[in-house]
Amino acid sequence: MLPLSQFQDFIQQHELFANGNKILLAVSGGKDSVLMLHLFKAIGINIGVAHCNFNLRADEAQRDENFVKILAETLNLPFHITHFDTKKYALENKISTQMAARDLRYDWFEEIRLAHQYDYIALAQHQNDAVETVLINLIRGTGISGLHGILPKRDKLIRPILFLNRQEIEEIIDEEGISFVEDSSNLSTHYTRNKLRLQVIPHLQEINPNLEKTFADNIARFAAIENFLDLEVAKLRAKIIIRKTDGIYIALDEIAKLNPQKLLLYELLKPYHFTEHVVEEIIAGLTALSGTLFFSSTHQAIINRSHLVIVERNAETSLNQFIHPSTDKISFGDYDILLSFTDEIKFEMNPAKAFVNADKLIFPMVVRQWQHGDKFIPLGMRMAKKVSDFFIDEKVPLHLKHSTPILVNGNGDIVWIAGMRQDNRYKLTAATKKVAIFELEN
Repeated sequence: MLPLSQFQDFIQQHELFANGNKILLAVSGGKDSVLMLHLFKAIGINIGVAHCNFNLRADEAQRDENFVKILAETLNLPFHITHFDTKKYALENKISTQMAARDLRYDWFEEIRLAHQYDYIALAQHQNDAVETVLINLIRGTGISGLHGILPKRDKLIRPILFLNRQEIEEIIDEEGISFVEDSSNLSTHYTRNKLRLQVIPHLQEINPNLEKTFADNIARFAAIENFLDLEVAKLRAKIIIRKTDGIYIALDEIAKLNPQKLLLYELLKPYHFTEHVVEEIIAGLTALSGTLFFSSTHQAIINRSHLVIVERNAETSLNQFIHPSTDKISFGDYDILLSFTDEIKFEMNPAKAFVNADKLIFPMVVRQWQHGDKFIPLGMRMAKKVSDFFIDEKVPLHLKHSTPILVNGNGDIVWIAGMRQDNRYKLTAATKKVAIFELEN
């Protein structure tokens, strides 16, 4: 007998979907997905069937496709099919065949979901899959999210048969006489998951015959712990993170007070993709000199006096941009610099504009980052000053030093620290005949 009441109870308990929702079922043709299909059909949900042919098992893959197609037609259900060159994708992206198949199918499922207005994608993972996932995560190293393994619902993915284990599925299939196809690759120990399934888990079950139930209980506890941690980190983030236009600020003394420090700082910095190793370096560098930098794939963090400041990494900022007399605008990082000329000798007290004696300019000029050793003569002064000292006097945050555009004349002179101060040598005088106006826009 199909476990329909358990199936419906599990759906309601975890709020997997609502009445009237349309569900796309990922059906491989194996016991798990075929049983899931029959359960959905029996309770009268609006469903469609999706099948991926990964072209990895030649005739067997075509057999699976034909079986699922006929099954969908027999049950009068919409059928969606796709074919992948999985090995080519794996080679091009330098990933394993299993990972390639995973990426390809999830991307395609989402495409079908959106194109045909399905509300959720149902996957036929069960308790044994959850056990294997947790063990794989433990072997490779994991945080709390890896300990809860497979969740019943995440975003648009639902797993409605997680209340069953493999043995229970096999017994139901046998009792109901439900047809299915067997994937021969499930018997190969070439894959990590199969090696655990066939060689490791049987020994664990000898120690604990209720292994799946024990793991299911543990997974629920770990999921609750993760939820609690997320709530606490959200409160902490609201309390100690300051968002400014120029970056994310966290006071160093607030970081020093975190307990447990590494765990909480890692969770706080997770949205900015800092790895656990980099978080350890940040903790070790809290007393380091201002200017110490730490990097993630998308952001950089800098010790700026009393704060850790996080900003996005911008590859374009490091590129020199050339300005010619015909240039009317160039982009540099988050800024645009506009150039115009006038015969009217005028000047405004506006740091976002520089009014320069055009006759002294040598083109092409260049806009670049600040460099060590840079000097200029600030407007109104006679002596040269290091740009680094000027930044200190103006209390410019360290992370902004590298994103502030520096306008340099063709002879190497700094003409303007954009948005701050122009050079005294290029100011307008009574002898000026033509004015070059540089304007900074954010």
